[in-house]
Amino acid sequence: MAQSIELSLVSHTNVGKTTLARTLLGRDVGEVRDEAHVTMSADRHEMVTTPEGDCLALWDTPGFGDSVRLAKRLAQSDNPLGWFLSQVWDRYRDRAFWSSQQAVRNVRDHADVILYLVNASEDPEDTGYVAREMQVLEWMAKPVVVLLNQLGRPRTTAEEEADLQRWRHHLADLHCVRVVLAFDAFARCWVQETVLISALEAVVPAEKRAAFERLSAQWLHERRVTFDASLDVLAAGLTRAALDQEPVAEGDWAGRLRDVATAVGVRKEPSDSPRQRAMRALAARLDNEIRTNSDRLIALHGLGGHASAEILTRLADQYAVRERLSEGKAAALGGVVTGALAGLKADLVSGGLTFGAGVLVGSVLGALGGAGLARGYNLVRGAEVTTIAWTDEVLDQLAISALLGYLAVAHYGRGRGDWAASEYPEHWPETVAAAHGAMQEGFRDAWSLRRDDDASTSLPSALRDALEASASDVLRRLYPGARL
Repeated sequence: MAQSIELSLVSHTNVGKTTLARTLLGRDVGEVRDEAHVTMSADRHEMVTTPEGDCLALWDTPGFGDSVRLAKRLAQSDNPLGWFLSQVWDRYRDRAFWSSQQAVRNVRDHADVILYLVNASEDPEDTGYVAREMQVLEWMAKPVVVLLNQLGRPRTTAEEEADLQRWRHHLADLHCVRVVLAFDAFARCWVQETVLISALEAVVPAEKRAAFERLSAQWLHERRVTFDASLDVLAAGLTRAALDQEPVAEGDWAGRLRDVATAVGVRKEPSDSPRQRAMRALAARLDNEIRTNSDRLIALHGLGGHASAEILTRLADQYAVRERLSEGKAAALGGVVTGALAGLKADLVSGGLTFGAGVLVGSVLGALGGAGLARGYNLVRGAEVTTIAWTDEVLDQLAISALLGYLAVAHYGRGRGDWAASEYPEHWPETVAAAHGAMQEGFRDAWSLRRDDDASTSLPSALRDALEASASDVLRRLYPGARL
């Protein structure tokens, strides 16, 4: 039978209930201002529903104000005078206090579970109002899940655990408190919500647990759909970057002589050279790709705003140059390269170009001299014209950046307003790099596919698999025990 499970979100005033409600619901509800008693009534919102008709609802309630006075008043709520004072007098003479009473009535009349929000930036010993409000909640005799809000940007598991232990110790004697979780309205990830869902599953009324299991499965399915769609966006963007290349215009004989002078270090390459123009064109496309994909991630997560422009034109030293060398030019370079290639990886950098990067050149090519190098290089690379493309090393860094970008968007609480780029937490890059390193072979195999005739078909699938493994690893490292 379909059932409704009601969660009441309560706290002291101005701790961030509506902000958290927006984050949990994935949509703008209520009004958010940095002042007390902004929310004046209890409002019900649906978090998730099942095809069977079950509903998980969240009540955003007014904040508690004068907790001492509130506790005393509620003790009189069953006598006529107390009813008059709370329903009539307070409503017009002390609206903030009256709103606090409505929060209590909402909990009493509707809540299956209470979500009690605390300001984790405060020391538990300095929050006297918490003890009074917990007295009120104990009176309700309903399970309480305490959420630590206002933790700041995402931190390491150890740092978060220290805050949790402080608050767990402070609330240990309260029978109504079943669990204490870190859950910042501004910077939480969906996998943290799975921890909350699991905690709720253990405390909802026994007669509603079957319905909650259905709701939990539906909720996780919807989050996985967003996660999978995000990985599709990242894989498609990396595929386009991996396959992208830009031809370098052929110059006249004078231009070719200048190219030779540049290659052997006699002359500095001008900024308007064909190669530099090609690099800028490739960088501009990557810049647009990153911004477009970031905007797609932002939209997938129900956020507003756009990604800011990325400055990528300084990546010139990380281009792979696939150059069709003329035999005449190769002969001019022969004195530089002949004899240096026997059994080695040809990786001669001259004037910012990488000749033969990633290509194993045997002693036969070395023995052929400069002209032989030109023929062998063109044959190995299959290049009919000079082109530039991103190296595998750059693509690895783009994969890491893509995962970091996903984390930034996935942690952005809706209560913060439109998405805006911010500095990553210090532990994120190291965590992402470690997860990427664990999948290094998978990414290496993926990059190798771009040389195949069917690369546009095989590469996206290989990248999608590598990204999913890495992203899942990252989330498990950041949030041990979370469900994915």
